[in-house]
Amino acid sequence: MTEPEPPRARRPWLILCVLALALASGAGALLWRSSAAQQPEGAPKAAASAAVPVTVTKAIRQDVPVYLRGLGTVQAFNAVTVRSRVEGTLMRIAVTEGQEVKQNDLIAVIDPRPYQAALNAALAKRAQEEAQLANARRDLARYTSLAKQDFASRQQVDNQQSSVEQMNAAIQASQATVETAQLNLSFCYILSPIAGRVGLRQMDPGNLVHANDPSGIVTISQLQPVSVVFTLPQAALPSIQQAQRLRKLEAAALAANDKRVLDTGTLLAPDSAIDTSTGTIRLKATFPNKDETLWPGQFVEARLLLETRQAALTVPTPAIQHGPAGLYVYVVKPDHTVRRADVKVAPSEGNVAVVTEGLSEGDEVVVAGQSRLQAGTRVAISGEAAKAAAPGPAASPGG
Repeated sequence: MTEPEPPRARRPWLILCVLALALASGAGALLWRSSAAQQPEGAPKAAASAAVPVTVTKAIRQDVPVYLRGLGTVQAFNAVTVRSRVEGTLMRIAVTEGQEVKQNDLIAVIDPRPYQAALNAALAKRAQEEAQLANARRDLARYTSLAKQDFASRQQVDNQQSSVEQMNAAIQASQATVETAQLNLSFCYILSPIAGRVGLRQMDPGNLVHANDPSGIVTISQLQPVSVVFTLPQAALPSIQQAQRLRKLEAAALAANDKRVLDTGTLLAPDSAIDTSTGTIRLKATFPNKDETLWPGQFVEARLLLETRQAALTVPTPAIQHGPAGLYVYVVKPDHTVRRADVKVAPSEGNVAVVTEGLSEGDEVVVAGQSRLQAGTRVAISGEAAKAAAPGPAASPGG
C-alpha cells in the first residue's frame, strides 16, 4: 500500500496555478482598458441626444365657421293625397306618374253624367218655381187693385202677399239645390290643389271611387322648395335664438354617406316645444332644391351655421394632445427642443382646432411624432411638415 505524498510536494503546483490566473486577469484588464480608450468620449452623449423626427406647423389666425349638426329627414314643402269628393266611376287619369303639374291642372275625371242629371233637375225645379212666383205676383197686383175699389178684401191681399213671399223662399231653396248640383258636378273634374310632382297612382281608371277613399287616387308633392326637419340638443336652443335675432341662419343639407353638400337654404323656425323624452329640439329649414337633389323621406345631415369666429387662433386638430391634467401641445423652441404648453380649445371638429388660451400666433406646434416627446426633447423637423400640417377649411361646432 502506497503512502500519501506529503503536503509540501503539492505546493509548487498550486503556486504556479495562482500565478497563471493572475497573469490572465491582468491581460484582460489591459485589453478592456485599450478598447475603452479607442471609443470616442462623446458617443453616449450623442446617442442620448439623438433628434426625434417630427412634423410641425405654425399657429395661425383665420375665420372659422361655427356649425351645429344634426340628423334630419327631407319633407315635401306641401304634400297632398288627391281623393274624390263624390262617388262614381273613375273615367280617366289626366296625368302620368312623375309628371310636374301646376295648380288647377286637371288630374282625374269621375263619371259626370249622374251629377249633370241632378243639376238639370234642380234647374228645372227652379224654373218651375220662378214661373209660379211670376203668376203669384200678377195675382197680388190684381188683388191690390180690386182692394182699392173695395171689390176684394184686405185679407185676400195679405194671403196673396204671403204666397209671393213663400214662392220667393222656395226659389232660394231651389237656387241652393242648383249650386250644390253644380258643385258636385265640378267635383267630377279633380284639379291639382298645389304645384308639384305626381307620385305613383293608387287607383286605375274603371274603378268605383267613393268620397274620401283613404288610399286616394294619386299623391302630389311640392319639391321646390323643400323642407328638412332635424334635431339638436336642447342646450343649443338659446344660442340659436340669439343668432336668429341678428340674421337669418344659413343651413346646409349634406349627404349622409359622403358628406357632400346637396343644397343650402335657411332656417325657418325651431319647434314650439322640446321633446322631453330625448331632450332635443326639432328645427325646420327650407331649401330651394333647384336641382332636386333632396327627396322626401331622404335622410341627410343638417348643418346650421351659427356664427363665424373672426381671426381665431387655430392649429390642426392632431396637434392637440390629451393628458391627465387636460389638453396640451408641444411647441418647438428656437433651439429645436420642445416645451409642453397647456391649452384651452373651443369645441371643434374636422382638422382645425380653435385655441383660446396657451398659444400665440406664429408658435410652431408638433402635429406628428408626439409619442416620443417630452419637455426638452430635441427634434428634427421634417421637410414636408408645413404642407402636411397646414390647417384646412374645417369648422368648429358650438356643441
